[in-house]
Amino acid sequence: MIARGCRHVAMAPLPFAMLSVALSFLDPVFVFPALVLLLLQLVFLLFFRDPHRAVGDGVVSPADGVVLEAGRRVSIFMNLWNVHVNRAPLRGVVMSMEHTPGRHAPAFRERGDNERLHIVLRTEHGDLHVVQIAGMIARRIVPYISGGEVVEKGQRIGIIRFGSKVTVELPDGATPAVAPGDRVRAGQTIARLGVAKG
Repeated sequence: MIARGCRHVAMAPLPFAMLSVALSFLDPVFVFPALVLLLLQLVFLLFFRDPHRAVGDGVVSPADGVVLEAGRRVSIFMNLWNVHVNRAPLRGVVMSMEHTPGRHAPAFRERGDNERLHIVLRTEHGDLHVVQIAGMIARRIVPYISGGEVVEKGQRIGIIRFGSKVTVELPDGATPAVAPGDRVRAGQTIARLGVAKG
């Protein structure tokens, strides 16, 4: 399944690949470009894939990738080969969504000045912050949700195109269940919760 809102990008190389394939029957010089474009089409389909993810207990990972930090906040770096569709770590109400333009430095090295979308979810365990951060190649954060919406744990909340990072600031009482260097999938438990707030 191709990620929502990305079909036109995911299929962009296809017309050029098909044209090159057709031309290769007339002139062998087009064989190499045809192969390159078909390979590029495959890469695009892999990047924009949106597979099913099982949803675990507690706070779940918003993304596939490698854990960069695990404490009061958990940061996950997504390389080009990871699924880039992001998911809600907990059920809650979208209280705010703030987009901040910025640089496009490598996401694993960014220092807070990259382009980002800061989402605040009001959950039964307190406020939870999800920050989608664009990287060096990523040029667009595409949200699937809007302010005031109720989202379910594990629900798709958006996609960051081409390499990026997602940070989750945990609610009070949550304890990380992952460590830096761990590989995680969206929907996998990354923190255990304390008692729900009344």
